Amino acid sequence: MHKPGTLGGTTGLTLLLVAACGAVGAYANLSPDADALEPPAPVVETLALRTEQQPAPKTYIREEQFQRGDTVAGFLGRLGLADPPIARLRPLRELRPGTYVSAEVGVDGDLVSLAWLSGRDTLVRIAPEGDRYARSESPAPFETRVAMNSGVIRSSLFGASDAAEIPDAVAMQLADVFGGDIDFHRDLRKGDRFSVVYEAHYLGGRAVRSGRVLAAEFVNQGKTFRAVRYGSGYYAPDGGNMRKAFLRSPLEFSRVTSGFGMRVHPIAKTWTAHRGTDYAAAVGTRVRAAGDGIVEFAGVKGSYGKVVVLRHHGQYSTVYAHLSRFPAGLDRGQRVAQNDTIGFVGQTGWATGPHLHYEFQVAGVSRNPRALAMPSGLPVPQQQVPDFLAHAAPLLTRLDLVANGDVARLD
Repeated sequence: MHKPGTLGGTTGLTLLLVAACGAVGAYANLSPDADALEPPAPVVETLALRTEQQPAPKTYIREEQFQRGDTVAGFLGRLGLADPPIARLRPLRELRPGTYVSAEVGVDGDLVSLAWLSGRDTLVRIAPEGDRYARSESPAPFETRVAMNSGVIRSSLFGASDAAEIPDAVAMQLADVFGGDIDFHRDLRKGDRFSVVYEAHYLGGRAVRSGRVLAAEFVNQGKTFRAVRYGSGYYAPDGGNMRKAFLRSPLEFSRVTSGFGMRVHPIAKTWTAHRGTDYAAAVGTRVRAAGDGIVEFAGVKGSYGKVVVLRHHGQYSTVYAHLSRFPAGLDRGQRVAQNDTIGFVGQTGWATGPHLHYEFQVAGVSRNPRALAMPSGLPVPQQQVPDFLAHAAPLLTRLDLVANGDVARLD
C-alpha cells in the first residue's frame, strides 16, 4: 500500500531512474562540442587611409559685444586688433552699447573686415582697400522665425516680460494691441497672464531683434482678450476690430499718481473734484492723442499751463495739460490721428512735479474714461471673413498651446 499521490514500490523507483536518465541525456544533447567553444579566427584587412592634410584656414572670425563704457581702442583690442588708424574711423564711433561686432582677421593678424548690424537693419562692413578703409552697407540677411511665449504679472508688464525673456518691444506691442481694452497703468493685477506669438529675427544664427506680434492673449482680472494680426491691424477671433475709438491712456507707460474723483488739491490744500487723471512721468515723455481728432486749442491756459485740447467725433473731446512743449507744426485746426504725438510731459501751470493731467469730456462734461465703453473700429470686411478665419486658425492654435502650458517657449 502506498499513500495516494506518491510514488511507491519498484514501479515508482523505475520511473524516477528513467526520468533522471532522460534529463541527463537531454542535457548532453544540448551541450556544444568543445571545438565549437573556440572563438573564430580574426580576419584582418588592410584599409587605405587618406594621408593628405586639410588646408589650414586663411582667416578666422572673432565676435565681441560693444559694452557700455567701452572705448573704441579698448574694444578693438578685445577683438585682437591694435591698429590705431582703425580706432579713428568715424563709423566705429557710431557703435552703441549692446552691438555685436564681427571681425574677420587673417592668420598674420591683418584685418580682413569688420561687420555689425546698424539700427537701420543694414549690415555695415568695413574692409581695408589699399591705404584706406572702405565702408559698405547691405540689407541684413535676416532669418525670421516664429516664437511663442507666455508670462504672469507679478508687479508690472515689463517685469513679467523680463522674467519670461520676452523682448521689451514685444511687451510694448502688447500694450498697444490691448490698449483700447486695458489701462496698463491702472487695470493690471497680480496673477494676470498673457501669451504671445511673435516674429523673431535672426542673423548668423543669433536672435538680434523681435518683429511683429502675430497673435496674443491677455487675461486681465479674469476677462480674456485675444487678438490676431491681419493686414495692418489686429482683430478678435470673430473678426471684431481691436482698435477702439480712444486709448485708455495717453501715455505708453507711466505711474498714475491721482485718479478721477475727489482729492486734496496739491497747491490749494483743499478738497476739490479732480476732473481727470494725473500721470507722473519724466519731462519730455511723449504724449499721444487718445483718438482721431482736430486740434481745438494749443497754447497756455491759466493753471493748466501749456495745454492741448482735441475735438473728436461727436461730443467727445480730450484735454492734455502741464505740457513742457508742443511738437513742431501743431496748430489749431490741424487733424491728428490716434497715437500721434501732440505734446511732451512737463510741469507748467499749477503743478508740483512733472506729470500729465488728462481729461476725457463728453458734451463738455468731464467723465471717467475707464468707466466708459469705447466704440470699436470697423470689423473685418464680410467678403474677407473666410480668408481671415483661415489665417487666424493656426495662430490661435499656437496660442492655445502656450496658454494651456503645453509649451513654455518654442522657437
